[in-house]
Amino acid sequence: MANRNAKLTMKPDGFSLLWGAVLAVWLGSAASAAGYIPPEAATGLGPVGHVQGRRGAIAAANPLAVKAGMAMLEKGGNAVDATIAVQMVLNLVEPQSSGIGGGAFLLHYSKDGRIAAFDGREVAPAADTPALFLDAGGRPLKFYDAVIGGRSVGVPGILRMLEAVHREHGKLPWATLFGPAIALCEQGFPVSPRLHALLLRDKFLPLQEKAKAYFYHADGSPMDVGEKLRNPDLAGVFREIAKDGADAFYKGKIARDIVAAVRGQKKNPGLMTEADLSGYRAVERSPVCGNYRAYRICGMPPPSSGGVAVLQILGMLSRFDMKGQPESLRAVHLMAEAERLAFADRDRYLADPDFETVPLLGLVDPGYLASRSSLIKDERAMEKAFPGEPPGSAQLKTEGGSAMEFHSTSQISVVDRWGNAVSMTTSIEDGFGSRVMVDGFLLNNELTDFSFEPEREGRPVANRVEPGKRPRSSMAPTLVFDGKGLVAVLGSPGGPFIIDSVTKTLVALLDWNLGMEDAIALPNAGSIGGPVLLEKGTRLENLKEPLEKIGHEVRIMDLNSGVQGVERTSTGWEGGADPRREGIVLGY
Repeated sequence: MANRNAKLTMKPDGFSLLWGAVLAVWLGSAASAAGYIPPEAATGLGPVGHVQGRRGAIAAANPLAVKAGMAMLEKGGNAVDATIAVQMVLNLVEPQSSGIGGGAFLLHYSKDGRIAAFDGREVAPAADTPALFLDAGGRPLKFYDAVIGGRSVGVPGILRMLEAVHREHGKLPWATLFGPAIALCEQGFPVSPRLHALLLRDKFLPLQEKAKAYFYHADGSPMDVGEKLRNPDLAGVFREIAKDGADAFYKGKIARDIVAAVRGQKKNPGLMTEADLSGYRAVERSPVCGNYRAYRICGMPPPSSGGVAVLQILGMLSRFDMKGQPESLRAVHLMAEAERLAFADRDRYLADPDFETVPLLGLVDPGYLASRSSLIKDERAMEKAFPGEPPGSAQLKTEGGSAMEFHSTSQISVVDRWGNAVSMTTSIEDGFGSRVMVDGFLLNNELTDFSFEPEREGRPVANRVEPGKRPRSSMAPTLVFDGKGLVAVLGSPGGPFIIDSVTKTLVALLDWNLGMEDAIALPNAGSIGGPVLLEKGTRLENLKEPLEKIGHEVRIMDLNSGVQGVERTSTGWEGGADPRREGIVLGY
């Protein structure tokens, strides 16, 4: 499928930034909390780039996690088994990004051709109200005033979801999948350069007693690169879950510990109860799919906006000839314009479909996307991108609303020997989530993915907080098919820039005929509704002035994607790991 001769180079660096008011947060307090990691700090953990496997491959954000997944495949396990083992190790070695205290979206492809979408997104506790993130005067809280503590913690969903997927599709015994993570918890693992750098920069984590005791020395300095970090508390939690299933987490002692930590915060206590935990249910949904060129693209439906937005962008680009140089002015312009239009629709229409009417079919309708595409001009940027009126939207009584999403997320892409595949994007939202640590794991701050403003212009905002509701996400696990079957499995972290990172990789694979490694490594560019963002330290900086001349506002900044992907080749499967992170690919 892909051109193996086109080798591209780049300087990998950065992390995803929002625009406008959100940019100010990123460049201020978030910069010290989440931390840009220079490329030289992300080396020394093993091979990155592409690896070929005749039977299958795994791509994920940490070598120890990938090796744990590969061990399951070598035991005769399948893609689901490998994914669960990878996730449990990521919880330990990449705690800033994901874990059992958070949630995930998972796409599963069965060898029989069936595609399923599993929703393990967190939900708001039953006692939460639309005013959750308003101060006493009715004004929205500043972002980190909302994040730190128990107020921002949603009921974690990933374990219930993984248990449901394993029950339906898993091959190895559930308990087996926790073995590598338990061993690493007890024996210890070396702190990576990225984890050390993030610990060094985060000003909120040391304020939490349990987190400080685990991640920092007595003098307040963070664990050093290469220093062994052991987590016997998490090993105990994993043993209970391995033995008794997800019930061990959602009921009993662990559930009581979570509730006590959330409600017992001196600053920003939350309202979660044991009933919230015991009542959590994962949801199996129908994937959202559409055509692009000769390919079929499937993604995650709402409450994630990722699948819809990616399909909208590709649908709007389909009338343009995208062949040619991948770093051209024209390519960046066209993709950014399509992204601006998709984000306008996203902010207006997308929310939890169990609470709001989402015009899903209308948003991806080819006729609607053709009308939206007609707004894109080759030679000039549009002044402002407004939401459209897709079929099914005329009777909606809600308004759109923005939300601040950040980058601490991870991607797992797996294909097994039978041709089953998993694409899972998993998150605790901000770097180290809420910073609240319980029994060796961190709790999410996913509720800050809701709009802080419950109303706009006198009408309710679709993505407002409500009891039991799931906040909108941008996570975009993706599967690609052609006439012969599965072509590629991919996804990315990066907050709202996930959508742009996945789209860039797809266009590079399908239009520019690049292999997965080179497609991922291309410099990042795009829009999340406002200015065109160009990745700092790359050749794309040269496009700033030409883009401005055709009417774009342009920002150059660190854009930290973390795409992990696997694609079909003539000899088997080949993977790519984003050079901006610490991941690897292994094939077998």
